Amino acid sequence: MAIPTIFDIAASGMRAQRLRVQLIAGNIANSETTRTKEGGPFRRKDAVFMAEDLGFTGELRNAGVRVADIQTSKEPFLTRYEPGHPDANAEGIVSYPNVNPVEEMVNLTSASRSFEANVAVIRSAKAMAQSAMDILRVS
Repeated sequence: MAIPTIFDIAASGMRAQRLRVQLIAGNIANSETTRTKEGGPFRRKDAVFMAEDLGFTGELRNAGVRVADIQTSKEPFLTRYEPGHPDANAEGIVSYPNVNPVEEMVNLTSASRSFEANVAVIRSAKAMAQSAMDILRVS
């Protein structure tokens, strides 16, 4: 496998994980947002990945990854009894986003580690290329 091929595959994974981290950060930042311009509380967002054709042939045809869609959660909102809240309904119930901060932190850790794994792949490929060039210089 050529070094540029390795770089392209790892870079596609890094792009996908970067977007995933951005979505997770948005989820955490809006975990208490009870009013959006669309109306109602913020809804959790998540990235859906799919294989990406990077133009390679054979087994590597779909070796890349890309974000195919950004899904908005349909899970019910969390509710709390807070009669003094400006967004409380007639019964004093406030709807909060369907964001679980613990779940988001787990997802953030997963995305960060996936990004780091792709960085490690690029570093290893770079080191192999450097070693190959050093061998050619000695010969």
